[in-house]
Amino acid sequence: MLYESSSTSNFSLNTLSANGLKAILAVLGGLVFMLSSCVSSKEVVYFQGASAANDSILVAAPYVPLIQPADVLSVQINSLNPEKSVIFNPYAAVPGTAATPATTGSLPAPVGYIVSSTGEITIPLLGPVKVSNLSVEQAGLLIAEKLTRFLKEPTVDVRNLNFRISVLGEVARPALFTIPNNRISIIEALGLAGDVTIGGRRDNVLVVREENGAKKFARIDLTQRDLFRSPYYYLRPNDIVYVEPGKVRLAATDRTYQVLPIVLSAVSILSIVLTRLL
Repeated sequence: MLYESSSTSNFSLNTLSANGLKAILAVLGGLVFMLSSCVSSKEVVYFQGASAANDSILVAAPYVPLIQPADVLSVQINSLNPEKSVIFNPYAAVPGTAATPATTGSLPAPVGYIVSSTGEITIPLLGPVKVSNLSVEQAGLLIAEKLTRFLKEPTVDVRNLNFRISVLGEVARPALFTIPNNRISIIEALGLAGDVTIGGRRDNVLVVREENGAKKFARIDLTQRDLFRSPYYYLRPNDIVYVEPGKVRLAATDRTYQVLPIVLSAVSILSIVLTRLL
């Protein structure tokens, strides 16, 4: 009889333990269900619109940045006289060919010619050269023309080291990026940042731009093909791209803060009960 009583007691405890475990799993499952939400494909698919196989759309004209005072320029000079060309290249570092994110809390000081308040840079032997309000291609041609007095068939590569953009919000890798080729679209910028997360709003991406001392705010809908016509499709130096969190993400976050304390309390109580019974 004692053996039967002991078996019955162990069976009851095991049953209670199993029921307790099921209860914990049920609570956790309910939490996952409450926090999960469905996202419509229309909210995440890019470039929706025409369905024809060979449809096309006219893209906005590429933005050509002009050199401004306080810009930092990389000027690389080459010619058929390599020994003489060295004199005109005090900044030997050549900028990279890929956009790079800033990895520290402060911006690295770019090495190059700083455009003065009068719009000029001073090149060894050549002296001051006015480059403000010129594109980098135009500045390169102007400097090459002036160098013909000293070098044979000079070629000049000018790049603006101040071309930076910020990509923030619901992206995989938010960062400040330096763009070496001085041209980038909003799609390329988001690609550098690892794309928009599943919780980000693709239909309402904010672009902040400064023009004539004033901040301008524009909204871009990545889900529609009309974005290619937007004057904000090509980004400009110091533009900020911000991706908002979607309603699903916000709702899930709110539910987490509301439900998590209750779940943790329930799990703690069940754990205490099971510990005392076993």
